[in-house]
This record gives sequence, C-alpha cells and structure tokens, in this order.
Amino acid sequence: MITPTTLAPLLQRFFTQRLMQQRQASPHTISSYRDSFRQFLKFVQQRLRKPPSRLSFEEIDAPLIVAFLDELEKHQGVSVRSRNLRLTAIHSFFRYAAFEAPAHSAQIQRVLAIPSKRFTRTLVQFLIRREVDALLAAPDQFTWSGRRDHAFLLVAVQTGLRLSEMTGLKREDLIVGAGAHLRVVGKGRKERCTPLAQSTLAVLKAWLREPQRGNGDVLFPSAKGERLSVHGVQYLLTKHRMAACKVCPSLKEKRVTVHRLRHTMAMDLLQAGVDRSVIALWLGHESVETTQIYLEATLAMKERALAKALPPHGRPGRYQPGDQLLGFLNSL
Repeated sequence: MITPTTLAPLLQRFFTQRLMQQRQASPHTISSYRDSFRQFLKFVQQRLRKPPSRLSFEEIDAPLIVAFLDELEKHQGVSVRSRNLRLTAIHSFFRYAAFEAPAHSAQIQRVLAIPSKRFTRTLVQFLIRREVDALLAAPDQFTWSGRRDHAFLLVAVQTGLRLSEMTGLKREDLIVGAGAHLRVVGKGRKERCTPLAQSTLAVLKAWLREPQRGNGDVLFPSAKGERLSVHGVQYLLTKHRMAACKVCPSLKEKRVTVHRLRHTMAMDLLQAGVDRSVIALWLGHESVETTQIYLEATLAMKERALAKALPPHGRPGRYQPGDQLLGFLNSL
C-alpha cells in the first residue's frame, strides 16, 4: 500500500530547491509558475472542498487537472496559449515529483501524458514607420517623465528588448564608449550585448545627466526611483499611443506593447536584408527557427501587395462578381 504523500512540502521544495537553487530560474519563470499553481489550488479547493495545505499528492490526478484546464478555457475565457502555459508549469512539477515520489509513477505518467492543445498561430503584429515616429514624438519632453518615456520608447523600438529586460536595465548596463551597447541578461539567464545607434546613444547620454531618482541604479525608474512595474509600462505606452493617434489615426486600431515594439524592430531588420541568424542572436532567441514568424509576416505582406498589382502585360478591366456558389465553395 502506497503511503499518502502531502502535497504542500513537495510543492514548496519544487519552488525552492528545483526552480530557485538547481535550475536558477528567472524571476519571470518563478512568478509565472507561482500564478499557475495559485489558480490551480483555488480551483482544487472549490472542487474538493479542502484547503490546499491539507491536500495529498494522490488527489492531484489527471482528471482533476484536465477539469481545471477546461475551466480556464471554457468558462474563464483564457486563450489556448495561456492554457498551455498553465499545463507547462504543472508538467514541470510532476517531472520533479517523479524523482521525489517514485511510488506514484503511474499517476505521474498519466498527468505527463496530458497533451498541450494545438492552436492556430497568428501572424505577428507590428508598427509601421509613421506609427513609430508618431509614438516617439508623443511624450512631452519638457517634463522629467516625458524625457524618460521618450528614451524608454526609443530604446525599446531600437533594441527589441523584452519587457522584463527593459524594466530590469541598470545604469551600469549602458556602455557608452566605442561600440556602445546595452548589456542584458535575458531569458534563460543568457547574457547578450545589443548595439545602440548613435541617435539612441545621444538620447541616453542626455538622460544619464538627469537628476537621479531613488538610489540612481535603475536606468528607467518610476517617479519614486523604483523599477517600473508591468502595469506602469503599459500605462505609459497606452497614454502615448492615445496622444499619437491625433497625428497618426491608424494607431487607434492597434495595441502598443513592448513586445509589439520588439516585433517592429525585428521586421525592420528583416526588411533591411539582415540574415535570420543575426536577428535571432539580436533578439536572444534559443533557435533561429523562432525567427521564422517574421519571415512569414513579411511574405504575407508581399502576397497582399502582389494581389493588388497588375500581372505583366495585363489590362485593368471592369470588376465582374464571381458566381455565388463557387464563391461559397472557394471560401471553405
């Protein structure tokens, strides 16, 4: 007979020993896994009428996990991508449990066999040049926060750094000598150096001369001198997008995020003829195949342009609507 295993200490060791000590996972990964288990344990508490600290490992079986994932997707409106991220966190915990609680191998294998859900990958969204220019011109540079926001936006769109990388930048990460660049420790704790254009460097040098807030460590601090929060960054992006809409109405239909600015920079590089392997290195991608999404977006743009163009030696004719039945079949 298998001795019951308490869930709480096993889950605590997963976070403290496996994630923090052994894998040295990033704060972003830890917070993502934490949020996944908080959601899951609240669901389990409601389903089993039992506080999480009193749960046994045996009670966390595959049907319960599938029910949680279905609840997320069908009743809470969570996307398939987010559903899969929650499952990734649970899978990671059960792989750890396979070493810590081998007596429960049958239960663990059934959980690990739960598949991720397939979904249609949409084309990446990005800003065009006039939208970027309008966004960069939006901050009021007669104020401290306006100058900070302008420098923040310029660095984001020129370097393609992730949100966590942007908010985590320190003043010491900016190298202003020959070969000016930003030193970044990104996803997977990989260190990389991102070069800076002269125009961006000039803005950053002026920003460094601004009166420091807080301890002066953070490159783009909040008004209190602390690291900008995720909500703080999205607030400033939305604020300046709304202001930029007055001169560039197309921004009304677009949501501006740091990740979209990252896509924008990658598309600029690709359209300038930069090799995919260089773009992957620039962005800090694990594999060059990840950069394929930008190539697909570029091809889609070219196909739309081609559809509007006349064929060689073609003549523009009067539009004739196609047969309705054939149109229906073609749309399937």
